Amino acid sequence: MEDAVRMKEVLRLDAVRLDRGARTILHDVSLAVTERELVTVMGPSGSGKTTILRAVAGLEPFTAGRIVVGGATLESGAGTTPAALRVLRREVGMVFQFHCLFEHLSAIDNVCLAPIHAHGVAPEDAERRARQLLAAFGVDERALAYPRELSGGEAQRVAIARALAVDPPLLLMDEPTASLDPARRVELGQLLRGLLEQGRTLVVATHDEDFAGEFATRIVRIDQGRIASG
Repeated sequence: MEDAVRMKEVLRLDAVRLDRGARTILHDVSLAVTERELVTVMGPSGSGKTTILRAVAGLEPFTAGRIVVGGATLESGAGTTPAALRVLRREVGMVFQFHCLFEHLSAIDNVCLAPIHAHGVAPEDAERRARQLLAAFGVDERALAYPRELSGGEAQRVAIARALAVDPPLLLMDEPTASLDPARRVELGQLLRGLLEQGRTLVVATHDEDFAGEFATRIVRIDQGRIASG
């Protein structure tokens, strides 16, 4: 318990409400996540799992409340400043369910894209970092392959490398085991445990009870846009 108290808070949602037209998708969601946690957010389809990730990543505005990610504070409505969003891009990376790699770019160019064009990293430095990440995830031999030439597991590892290219402390993942067989699920879980050991924090939206039971440090359940437990 004493160790948990000392852990640094990486993410906090304070009474976040998100409306789409007349429909409320998230109802006063509050959640705190500390470093080296792997938190799975679980619930039925349409419960708001992915919406939480998108709001944290600054991809979807929310109606009320506040989200704090490291040194970035996102305000409801139009209150988040461009400066806060720039800080956010260094604090959080996201791996989408269908990977969303750019089809016209090779694996290594996908990983280099954000560091070079969004953060001004020198191309040679971005490539060096990209090759290190691809090697760490066992896909360095696929660096020049295009997304259509990658298997599902390879594409996922490239997507994780891309999300980590600017070294964010928080990684968000949406349904990462959806297209994986049981052996690949175990491999992914072990890979994610390795990221925790490096000091990262992960929030994973998933339906996969077996994966959550084996690899999550905490399970948060959401139902109809409300935190039900966790």
